[in-house]
Amino acid sequence: MKCRLMGAVLSVLAMVAVAPAWSDSAQRGEWAMVWSDEFSTPNGSAPDPAKWSFDIGSHWNNELEYYTDRPRNARIENGNLVITALKETYTGKDGVTRDYTSARLRTKGKFEQTYGRFEARIKIPSGQGLWPAFWLLGNDISRVGSPACGEIDVMENVGKDPALVRGTIHGPGYSGAHGIGSPFRLADGRFADDYHLFAVEWGPTALRFYVDDILYATRTPAEIPAGTKWVFDHPFYILLNLAVGGAWPGPPDNTTVFPKSMLVDYVRVYKK
Repeated sequence: MKCRLMGAVLSVLAMVAVAPAWSDSAQRGEWAMVWSDEFSTPNGSAPDPAKWSFDIGSHWNNELEYYTDRPRNARIENGNLVITALKETYTGKDGVTRDYTSARLRTKGKFEQTYGRFEARIKIPSGQGLWPAFWLLGNDISRVGSPACGEIDVMENVGKDPALVRGTIHGPGYSGAHGIGSPFRLADGRFADDYHLFAVEWGPTALRFYVDDILYATRTPAEIPAGTKWVFDHPFYILLNLAVGGAWPGPPDNTTVFPKSMLVDYVRVYKK
């Protein structure tokens, strides 16, 4: 997400039931946890500044929100990171005014890793015009730009399709409408009804995407277009955000009742 329009879907929808149990990857004996945030600080506190910083502003993907670092848009409540989108008129320090606010957090410069399992347990909101995401960006973005830095969308959803999420990769020559991705659809209910575990297991020759530990897509270098480069061989950092509007979801309508919140129970990262 975020550095481009949504990629084309290349795989058939996964129509599977989701198990309610949340397995701890470390218990499998395959992985060792190397970083996490359990969001266990007191209610009302800000996200841990040793782990997260904020993207501030309004210049991504034709989105309609202004991203802030205010507690009303991102705070800790009851063991969750709560990212809240509000319908309000807000003018940033750059003089830009928007009709919505939200938050976009990142671990850039604080935690970055090459390969491993990246997972987050999240309850996403639903509603026309909403665009929640859990994703990774190459840490060389400031030097090479996007999509040359690489992007891994572990989970993104458009609120008008509340039972479907997507996992997608983007790189030079396969970004935007040409991103390589797959959808996962719940057999029953909506993702907004409960927490779900979203994960990617990333190695030198493949990225495997999971919902509630169900493998639904695998991406490999063999899938990228001829003459393009596989750029998933260097450190990436984590992002969490709740966008409003944009080229893919479109704007909210009169059925979308604000505020809307994305609840993140934890984010964990492992190595083999």
